[in-house]
Amino acid sequence: VQLQASGGGLVQAGDSLRLSCASSGHSFSDYAVAWFRLAPGKEREVAAFINWSGSRIWLSDSVKGRFTISRDNAKNTVYLQMNSLKPEDTAIYYCAALTGSRYSDPRHYTYWGQGTLVTVSS
Repeated sequence: VQLQASGGGLVQAGDSLRLSCASSGHSFSDYAVAWFRLAPGKEREVAAFINWSGSRIWLSDSVKGRFTISRDNAKNTVYLQMNSLKPEDTAIYYCAALTGSRYSDPRHYTYWGQGTLVTVSS
């Protein structure tokens, strides 16, 4: 499974962005997917998670109420809609497909996209 993350950019605080994670693999719908983010000086953290069907979603407290995650398995794509962006959301965002059992642990993800940079200016 190959993942391609896109949609990042430079925006101002309060703006919105939508990130996309597209897969070329035909079995993409079999996998739960998470968006991780890596901010300067911080550890990689999971921001959002969605199971294979989209029926189960998890959002970190830091993005809850502002971000939503969704997927379109017909298009082999997972989205992260980011609204009311804050400077502290500045990070490289990675999508990853879960192959283990712990969605919060990056070691349980085998397939990773290349990352897309989101920069939020104040």
